[in-house]
Amino acid sequence: MLPLFLFDVLPNLFYHLTFNRSPFKVLDIDEKGFEEIEEVYIMQNQTGKASGLLPLLLFVCLFVGSGIVTGDFYSLPIVAAALIASVLSLAMNRKETLNQKTEWFAKGAGHPDIMIMIMIFILAGAFSSATKAMGAVDSTVHLALSFIPEQFMVPGLFIIAAFISISIGTSTGTIAALAPIGAGISGEIGVSAALSVAAVVGGAMFGDNLSFISDTTIAAVRTQKTKMADKFKTNFLIVLPAAVITVILLVIFSQGGHLGAQEAAYSWVKVLPYLGVLIFALLGFNVMAVILGGIVLSGVIGIFDGSLTLHSYLSAITEGIGGMSELIILSLLIGGMAEMMKRNGGIAFLLHFVSNRIRSKKGAEAGIAGLVSTANLATANNTIAIITAGPLAKDLSDQYGIDNRKSASILDIFSCAIQGLIPYGAQMLSAAQIAKISPISILPYSFYPILIGICGIAAIIFGLPRFTRTSK
Repeated sequence: MLPLFLFDVLPNLFYHLTFNRSPFKVLDIDEKGFEEIEEVYIMQNQTGKASGLLPLLLFVCLFVGSGIVTGDFYSLPIVAAALIASVLSLAMNRKETLNQKTEWFAKGAGHPDIMIMIMIFILAGAFSSATKAMGAVDSTVHLALSFIPEQFMVPGLFIIAAFISISIGTSTGTIAALAPIGAGISGEIGVSAALSVAAVVGGAMFGDNLSFISDTTIAAVRTQKTKMADKFKTNFLIVLPAAVITVILLVIFSQGGHLGAQEAAYSWVKVLPYLGVLIFALLGFNVMAVILGGIVLSGVIGIFDGSLTLHSYLSAITEGIGGMSELIILSLLIGGMAEMMKRNGGIAFLLHFVSNRIRSKKGAEAGIAGLVSTANLATANNTIAIITAGPLAKDLSDQYGIDNRKSASILDIFSCAIQGLIPYGAQMLSAAQIAKISPISILPYSFYPILIGICGIAAIIFGLPRFTRTSK
């Protein structure tokens, strides 16, 4: 879906400018870099082709439609739906040879963002399985039950996830660390696993949207040429009501539990892998290194206390990685399909369709929201969506007098709202995979992504927040 230059220029820029404390963090991209991106972007065909979106439409129809028709969203495996849509993307554009299209597909599947996500998925699966095998999940759940009132356990997950995510700047890493705990707690207090996992996902998206070291925040700030602190203040004012209402809703919905879970014995030692992952992640260490350290620590503790043998430890790691195979395959297929839709003019069509219908300042703000939302739906990656829609969003903000802080906030808010809701996004898929539930089952409880979208719409309609336009 991305213009070709994004796969040539950005990977090199990202490699040299990556913030070395997290594999997802881009420290900075100078103005010249984004000017070059914008110049190449303007040279691209702006009209595109609606037919380029057919693979995405087929994928969504197969995955969601089959579930609605049959009442069972497992009736057609999501990987099968993605495979069918990928075949369609390769069958299109008969002017090119199959060999050439296969190379393009492989280039999209092997994009650095996809590869980094896959590496984290592998480590997250191993960590989740190893900690569960040595009893860390049970100990952590019982420890939490002994300190936090059960009626506040689920909203507590949201707050903890928000704090961790805003500190480490990665929603995926936050979900990998907290989703197993959320799933375990749900069983103890008698609430839906979908509800507790949705609380974790919502909190993770809170930080993804606001963190100073989040790749989405950095991309939004740099494309709109504003300051990080200014964007944070504007963004925070818009989404704060969403966070407050989410906590209230989670308190209400978690009251349906049996609130009679019995306290059980727990071991502080077995909780150390989770504490270690959370503490070192908060200190800013590389997320993959932190999770790898958690895997090693789990094995050391398990082997020394007798809950694991070397063989059972390695088997648990293997089982955990294998459990992520569907997610890994899906990520590769979506990455390749997105590249083919880009080659076939799908994203250019979306950009042209939205921008050609704008007539006012509010319309321009709504257009920016629509651009980044549709790009996110197509790419299932909020950072790529912001980078894709960013240059045109800057043009619209300049043309219609939109404050750069507001345009940057709109880009980040709506990309995170969509990313937290699409069942084929990395966040929802990884959380569902860890909790062994369908990503569709999480959607009814995805209060925060829905509410930040509503708050973003309200901010556009009522012109909030109000401030003086910054200089370009």
